[in-house]
Amino acid sequence: MSEIQEIDVFINPDGTVRFEVRGVKGAKCLDVTKRLEELLGNQVVERTHTGEYDEAEQELTRDDHLRQQGG
Repeated sequence: MSEIQEIDVFINPDGTVRFEVRGVKGAKCLDVTKRLEELLGNQVVERTHTGEYDEAEQELTRDDHLRQQGG
């Protein structure tokens, strides 16, 4: 079973936007938010990483996927 990936978007009263990404390990979270950042003008003021950023990305092989699906 694959993990759920979520992005929460917060728009502050001053117009700044903050994303919180969950369920994405490693630097892949940057890929997940890239298009949103582009749409908002690529004006990243600050980036704070969660513990998931420091976790190793796991790539599932076809066999791993089949095991998880019970096949």
